[in-house]
Amino acid sequence: MAQTIAVLSQKGGTGKTTAVRTLADVLRRCGLRVLAVDLDPQGNLSDYFDVAPEAAPTIAEVLTGRADLEDAIHDDVVPAALSLAEAELQLAGKMGRELILKRALKKVRDAYDVILVDCPPALGLLTVNGLVAADYALISAEAQHFALQGVVQVLGMLEIANELHNDDLVWLGVVLNIADMRTTHSRDTYATLKQEYGEKVFETTIRASIAYAESAERGVSILDYRPDLGADYLALTDELLRRLGPDFAPGRRKLKRLSAPAAD
Repeated sequence: MAQTIAVLSQKGGTGKTTAVRTLADVLRRCGLRVLAVDLDPQGNLSDYFDVAPEAAPTIAEVLTGRADLEDAIHDDVVPAALSLAEAELQLAGKMGRELILKRALKKVRDAYDVILVDCPPALGLLTVNGLVAADYALISAEAQHFALQGVVQVLGMLEIANELHNDDLVWLGVVLNIADMRTTHSRDTYATLKQEYGEKVFETTIRASIAYAESAERGVSILDYRPDLGADYLALTDELLRRLGPDFAPGRRKLKRLSAPAAD
C-alpha cells in the first residue's frame, strides 16, 4: 500500500511544486510507482508534467463527487485546474469534507508505492484534505528571514489535522529550498531552523537557480537538464527514503546507482 506524502508550505514561491515534480521523477527512476496529485488550483504541477489543459476529469470533479479518482489519473498524475478553487467553496458545506481525498485515494493506494500530494500555499480546506489523506507531511521552506515563522504556521495546521482527523500523521521534516548557502543569510536561516527543529531539518538544501524554470519550460527534468543541480534532489530523495523506513531500502539501493556530476 502506498505511503502518502503531503508536501506543503505557508506561502508560494518556496519551490514546493518543483520539489514534488522532481521527487516524483527521482523516485520513478528508483523503480517506485509514484502518483502525483495536484491539489493547487494554479495547476502548476499539472503543467510541469505536461498534462493537457483540457484533460478531464480533474481533482475538482473527484472532490465534488462527480468522478472517481481512478478516472482522474492521467499518466500517473491527478491534475488540477482553476475549477478547483470553486470546488473548495462547494466543499465548505459538506459533512465529512475533510475526509473526501482520503476516501478517494483508498481505491488506488494498492497500485502505487508513493503518493505525492502538492498542497496549495494556503492553510485552507484543500490543504486539510491533503493532510488528512497523508501518512507523512513534508514542509518546503524558502531560505529567507521569515522561514521559521512559516514553518511554525504550517506545524499548527499539522497539529490540528493530527488531533482532529489523522492521529497517524507523521511530520517528515522541513527542507530548505531556493537556497544559496554561499550567503550568510541562507546559512543563518538554516542554522535557525536547525536550532529549533534539530534532526527534522533535512541535511540537504536545494540550491536556487533559474535552471529550474528553464527546464520546466522545455519539459525536461532538471536531472537531465542540469545534472549538477539534480544531485541536490538525489541527496534529498536518499534522506527521504531513509526517513520512510526499511521498506524503501530497495529504492535507496537503486538510487545509489543513479549518477550525477559533482556540483561546482
